[in-house]
Amino acid sequence: MNAPRPAGSPVVRALRLTLRACLLRCPACGGGPVFDGWFTMRRECPSCGLRLERGEEGYVVGAYMFNIIAAELLFAALFLAVVAWRWPSPPWEALQYGGVALMVAAPFLFYPFSRTLFLAFDLVFRPAADGDRPDGSPTATR
Repeated sequence: MNAPRPAGSPVVRALRLTLRACLLRCPACGGGPVFDGWFTMRRECPSCGLRLERGEEGYVVGAYMFNIIAAELLFAALFLAVVAWRWPSPPWEALQYGGVALMVAAPFLFYPFSRTLFLAFDLVFRPAADGDRPDGSPTATR
């Protein structure tokens, strides 16, 4: 008979969930794929059955905000890096037009990652419960 695995530290669990999310897999079990297309997330994980939208009001809005904040942080980091690299005469016009293009494209490119990363973030602070599975089966987040 196999002994149960030790739970591990919360930091290791959070890193595991985040890594799985970055790979566009289910953060809870690592199964997948969890997307049918770039913008279409499945209702539940094909491996463990976890509902990928946690079912509370405003959940999707939180994922969208996560996406927008990530896009803005990427823009700010790149903007500051180019200004510091090219100082004292940064290419202001290129930064202006490149910034607009980045702010339009980044949310679309980051969308699936923001959805899985937000789910991982949510699972870190609010682990899956029995109601998070369509059949009500017990959950086990590894």
